[in-house]
Amino acid sequence: MTAEVLDAVEEFDVVIIGAGISGIGAATYFSRELPDKSLVVLEARDNIGGTWDLFRYPGIRSDSDLHTFGYEFKPWRHEAAIADAPLIKEYLQEAVEENDLERVLRLRHRVVGSEWSSADSRWTLTVQTSDPATAETRAKTIRAGWVFAATGYYRYDEGFSPEFPGRDDFEGRIVHPQHWPEGLDYSGKKVVVIGSGATAITLAPAMATGAGAARHVTMLQRTPTYVMALPRVDRVALALTKLLGDERGYAVTRFKNIWVDRAVVKGLRTFPKAGRALIRRENIKRLPKGFDVDKHFNPPYEPWDQRLCLAPDGDFFDAIKEGRTSVVTDAVARFSRRGIILASGEELEADVIVTATGLNLQLFDGMPIVVDGRQVDIADVLCYRGMLLSGIPNWAMAIGYTTSSWTLKVSLMCRYFIDLVRHMDARGYETVVPIAPSGTKHKPVMDLQSGYAKRGEKLLPKQGLEKPWRMAMSYPEDAKALRGPVADEHLEFGAGRAAAQQSGGRRATRA
Repeated sequence: MTAEVLDAVEEFDVVIIGAGISGIGAATYFSRELPDKSLVVLEARDNIGGTWDLFRYPGIRSDSDLHTFGYEFKPWRHEAAIADAPLIKEYLQEAVEENDLERVLRLRHRVVGSEWSSADSRWTLTVQTSDPATAETRAKTIRAGWVFAATGYYRYDEGFSPEFPGRDDFEGRIVHPQHWPEGLDYSGKKVVVIGSGATAITLAPAMATGAGAARHVTMLQRTPTYVMALPRVDRVALALTKLLGDERGYAVTRFKNIWVDRAVVKGLRTFPKAGRALIRRENIKRLPKGFDVDKHFNPPYEPWDQRLCLAPDGDFFDAIKEGRTSVVTDAVARFSRRGIILASGEELEADVIVTATGLNLQLFDGMPIVVDGRQVDIADVLCYRGMLLSGIPNWAMAIGYTTSSWTLKVSLMCRYFIDLVRHMDARGYETVVPIAPSGTKHKPVMDLQSGYAKRGEKLLPKQGLEKPWRMAMSYPEDAKALRGPVADEHLEFGAGRAAAQQSGGRRATRA
């Protein structure tokens, strides 16, 4: 049993929840542009980094180039544009130090409840803290005018793992990538990786290569995915940096990559048959002669209905070509003592099975959100400009792109947030809440057909079919929308309690 102590109430203008790439970026923008606002960043884990600190599986890396996945205010200086997790975490730590964020950062602070009071125009957050030395827990109360939730959209404490029949019969080791055991020894062993997403595409070549490599790695997929090889090093970026210097070279590279990426996504979605043919042709070039491309690399969906997977320098294809990795397309019938029995009746022998079967989605770390005594069902709300939520005052969330670099959208959201706060301050407003028109048609917020997106539909907000309720997945479109007028008829602003009393109780107004 651990003792729990109740701390005094603290007050802040803005609370950022989460110290991953979104939270650190937001803290930098807000501390620079809103220096008069009191700010704190609450992180539940022992370290900063979010995803890049949590996941420890072999080869973990970005699947976007760091010239767009990195911050616009901090050039990416490493040669590798597709970077491994340790480099990304080092970059985030540098951002914290360079922007003096240690003063506002609090680790081991988990927000477990949030309640809004319209009477006070404040959020009251219930926060649990823990002392790593004594295991003592404390319950803190923090009040804030604004909450900026940079918590990501998946559960940190568990990944998605289907119930495989016979799981307990298997005599080897079963591992989920989200909970990779430190020091796992798979050298010289037969490994089966179940899955076909970005994690599996990363794990298969990483586990089959270098010191401590597995004897052989089999990627077992129920459904193929699109895989494209891209250079790990962006030679154009290196040339631009040499010519223009770090700052300007990075800015020009970022601009270039935004538009190249947008052209690729739009081209593949507009001309899916041509896109499928192009990807198939590139796959054939990199795979062994006679490889059954149509069985193992021919998805039943169009490009970008699900995310494309990236193979830096073609490492995944090289591992197949060299015989270190193989691909099996079949369904799992059951686990056996020695491995996995497939629907076809074949048995895949394994010493280690890695269930790279995906994520469980969850917003805001699962905390309840209560507005004036009523708990909000997040699945019933609509996203306004991709960041505010209908019916929830003074609450913003950071959700990045699914078809482009996550951080691109977060930077635009932060700039809009700053403009919104300044707009409110200039007019004496303390509260703002988006109000969705009655009967607004909606659809899932994630425009993907991936398993994790479909599973999470009932847990995430909705998006409308028209602006400003539609969740844009285009940086150029968002750049125009989020840099335009701050307010519109969908936002309801309110004065603070004192101002409302002076004006005879009139508190709310539409823009």
